[in-house]
Amino acid sequence: MRLARGSTAWISLPLFLTAALALVGNWYISAVALVGSIFMLFFHRDPDRLPRGEGMIAPADGRIIAATEGGITIFMGPSDVHVNRAPLAGVVRKTEYIKGGHFPAFLAWASHNQQNRITLETSDGDVELRQITGTLVREIVCYVRPGDRVARGDRIGMIRFGSRVEVTMPKGYRLQIKMGDKVRAGETVIAVKRP
Repeated sequence: MRLARGSTAWISLPLFLTAALALVGNWYISAVALVGSIFMLFFHRDPDRLPRGEGMIAPADGRIIAATEGGITIFMGPSDVHVNRAPLAGVVRKTEYIKGGHFPAFLAWASHNQQNRITLETSDGDVELRQITGTLVREIVCYVRPGDRVARGDRIGMIRFGSRVEVTMPKGYRLQIKMGDKVRAGETVIAVKRP
């Protein structure tokens, strides 16, 4: 199983705690720590994926909680993969960290939470992707820098625990998803160019 970049510390600490508690004979707390270790392994998984079809693909796993011609919002639940991917091929023009609140990620107010904005210049126009934290750990990891070229579906970052991703659409694209749909980062087509 492939693990997300930068996840070693998050996984090794509960594994060390599990082993240490087992060595001193504290089996009950060791079992609890083992469950924590399994959760961390599950949460930080990063499966290989290939884009399907043509068009703009989902930048995150999760459920669609907003879908307009202006943009799409995806809520990532605890069981979703939290690694984010490029929705289209292009060049990273800007990354910007913005301080903000810590509302639950499924609320509309979460658009004003702490976030990282990635502006991607594509052949069809600019796309802005916003990695937004929720109420818990609130850590955003960005894998890309200005000037980087990314292919459609490349890994561009991760958000730890409760979170959401918002993405704008270039002009001339139409939605292929609707409210409530489940999508998979790097695979599900969320918008296509109008004929």
